[in-house]
Amino acid sequence: MEGKRALVCGAGGFIGSHMVRRLRSEGYWVRGVDLKNPEFGLSAANDFVIADLRLRESWEAVLDEDTNEVYQFAADMGGAGYIFTGDHDAHVMHNSAMINLHAADFAVQRKVGKIFYSSSACMYPAYNQEDPQNPKCAEGTAYPAAPDSEYGWEKLFSERLYFAFSRNFGLKVRVARFHNIFGIEGTWRGGREKAPAALCRKVAEQQDGGEIEIWGDGLQTRSFLYIDECIEAVRRLVQSDCPGPVNIGSEEMVTINQMAEMIMKIAGKKLSIKHISGPMGVRGRNSDNKLIRKELGWAPSQSLYDGLSKTYPWIDARLKAYREETKEAVARV
Repeated sequence: MEGKRALVCGAGGFIGSHMVRRLRSEGYWVRGVDLKNPEFGLSAANDFVIADLRLRESWEAVLDEDTNEVYQFAADMGGAGYIFTGDHDAHVMHNSAMINLHAADFAVQRKVGKIFYSSSACMYPAYNQEDPQNPKCAEGTAYPAAPDSEYGWEKLFSERLYFAFSRNFGLKVRVARFHNIFGIEGTWRGGREKAPAALCRKVAEQQDGGEIEIWGDGLQTRSFLYIDECIEAVRRLVQSDCPGPVNIGSEEMVTINQMAEMIMKIAGKKLSIKHISGPMGVRGRNSDNKLIRKELGWAPSQSLYDGLSKTYPWIDARLKAYREETKEAVARV
């Protein structure tokens, strides 16, 4: 590994910042690039650049010709409250598409060794995810295409973009479809947080005997993969001869109500659940890992409960720190 150079796009974000640390631990020289610094600490990158990857001049500055691997996580995204309201569709499609158009183009120009693209399970057809107990998310079920959001449509477009550049220009691509990645150092408040972080925060905010709100009836199903597992799977994919797309996710499907109960157990709290109207996405989604097991021999090594047991205390500590900072700010006024 010594001497290898990587560019991590979206290195100020959740998955990107974890990937930077993993690559550094393997001896890579890493450049990270994002619109913002990591929220929860300094980047582990050798060189961290604040840049707007929607602009060609940013790619001209950050992508060197001796780059062995590019990890493209940069996107305009968030949880259900951001993706499924429809209020951000134009930004989601335009911003992410511009990043990927430039990424593919410059990867060919600079003759990079490989480029990894993080797609999403949101690109799967909504019609295959209406039964919460039997969603169909095998890689081969992507067509006829009918994603449930513009975010999913952009992901599908960009998958096809990278594979077109692979066919026409010989670009070595690796594509994975992520299924709900969560863990420490992920967004936990502000509207862009995913369901595990949002529920951890809601439970942490309440005293024993209190109440939390869940969008919908809570019977919608999902699977959730802890961040360390995701990083391991991506590294195996990049090092393999498999271009993808492959699912990277957990096959442990739970309802949102069940996940809330897990978090309450971890927190040692008994809370009631109030179901309210809100964006939910599809009724059921679960990773189908048959292909990645066959191609890479990979499967998650820990349960959802194990991952939540690490995530909840981290969010609880962030919440307490935030409350203290708010008190101090009010006192100063």
